[in-house]
Formats: sequence, C-alpha cells, structure tokens
Amino acid sequence: MDKEVFNKQLEEETLWIEEKIKGFLPKGIQHQKTISDAMEYSLMAGGKRLRPMIMWETYKMAGGRDERIVLPFMAAIEMVHTYSLVHDDLPAMDNDEYRRGRKTTHIVYGEDMGILAGDALLNYAFETALQGFEDGRSLVLKSRALKILADKAGIYGMLGGQVVDVEKTGKPLSQEELLFIYSLKTGALLEAAFMTGAVLAGADDGTVKELGKAGHYTGMAFQIQDDILDITSTVKELGKPVHSDEKNEKSTYVSLYGMDKAVQAVKDYSEKALGILYAMPVQNLYLNTLVKMLIKRKK
Repeated sequence: MDKEVFNKQLEEETLWIEEKIKGFLPKGIQHQKTISDAMEYSLMAGGKRLRPMIMWETYKMAGGRDERIVLPFMAAIEMVHTYSLVHDDLPAMDNDEYRRGRKTTHIVYGEDMGILAGDALLNYAFETALQGFEDGRSLVLKSRALKILADKAGIYGMLGGQVVDVEKTGKPLSQEELLFIYSLKTGALLEAAFMTGAVLAGADDGTVKELGKAGHYTGMAFQIQDDILDITSTVKELGKPVHSDEKNEKSTYVSLYGMDKAVQAVKDYSEKALGILYAMPVQNLYLNTLVKMLIKRKK
C-alpha cells in the first residue's frame, strides 16, 4: 500500500476511532465525577488505537458491514488495554510518571484514584461491550466475541502474563518464561482484536483460529520492538520514560539475546503474521501495511 495513502487512512481512522470511543464514556456523573474524569483522562490520552483498529479491519475483511455491531467491542478492548496501562504505571508496578507524552493518571489524580480508574475502565469495558446486545441482533456472535475478550484479558491472557512479569522482576528469566510473558501480556489482547473482529463478522472457526495466530505473532513483534525502543528511543519521541526496563530490573528480549537478535526476531514474527494475512481469501491491504508498520515504528 502506498505510504502516503496509508498514512492518510491511518490518521483519519485513528481520529474516527477516538471519536467513537469517547462517545461510549459515562455521562451525567455527579458525586463520583472524579472517577469519570480520570477514566476520560486515561482513555483519551492518545495512543495508536491499534487494537480497535485491528478489530475494525478484520471485521471488514471477514465481510462485516454494520459498524454498530463492532463499535462497542472496539471501545471495550481499548478500555481494557488502557486500564492495564494505568495500573502498570502505578508505584507498586513500574512507577512511571509519563505515558503517551503526558503525566500518568496516578500522578494527576493520586494513587488511590489511579487504582480506581483502572478498576472502573475494566468494569466499564464489559458494560460497554454488553451495550451491543441491547438491539437483539447477532447475539450468538456477540457472545462468542465477549468470551474471547474476557478470556484474553484475564488470568489465561493479559493478566496472567502481567502476574509472571511482576513476580520475575529482578530475577533471571528463561526463554520459555520470557516468551510466555510476551505472549500473554502483549499478545493476548492483540489476538482478541484479530479474533473478535472476525467472529462478529461471522467468520468460520478456521479463519478465526488463523487470525488468532496472526495476533500472537504481531504481539510478539510489537513487544520485542518495544524492548528495542526502550533502549534506542528518547522520552520525547516515545512519549514515556526510556530505560525503564533497566530501572525496574526487568529481563527483556534485548537483555537476554542482544540487539541484533531482537531486531531479527521482530522481522521474523512480523513475517509470520503477514504470511497468515496474505493467505486469507480476502486481502485487506491497509491491515497488512499496519502490521508491517510495527517493524519500523519509532514510538
């Protein structure tokens, strides 16, 4: 896909997704307005909107046409992702002061509200996804999509990876443990994005399974590239602290295998993801280019 065409669509689609996600935030809050403000501050802090974007693109690729079916799930997965970042930044975790180029939620609202804002976003994510059930359409598909999202967010997914990551901080990691953490902590929600978009469009089980693999490989590439950027980027470019893995005594792909092998791993995992996408009966050039972009991203 032409770079200029891709960048234009990326910008337009990111703005469209942000507008739609903002529309799902709670309204008319009075006594508990602080938590509503903290939720909005966290959710609307920018970011790539990669997970809802992938969900939207796989939904279209699998034949989906009605945005009303998929939008609540797009908002929900971004809320789950954002809650994980809010909690990740807390003093008990990575103790970071900046995220996406501005002060983290707990710095602005206090540690107590940082915890509660993360809790609220996680719970509200499922309240939001369930709004999609109210029209009574495609209930079986929506139920399958909701189960995937819940599974990939929980102890068998993102949360499970985070648990092992926290427990192993400051301790040596085996290759198996490192790949387990990356597969779950980063890969699980990307798998959910690829899979739920296809499920909501009515894709067959084989297609959903293959797209889940594409999500896994994309997640691995994304996380290893994140390790690389933590060393090579700047706070201004990245929008968050650099060398935070070293500060927090975390083993990474780079620290275990070196920069050259990390760069090659990003390439290899990305090619595996693209191989699956290229084999799909319907091609989505924008989605293919989006995955390619992960190899060269600078933030």
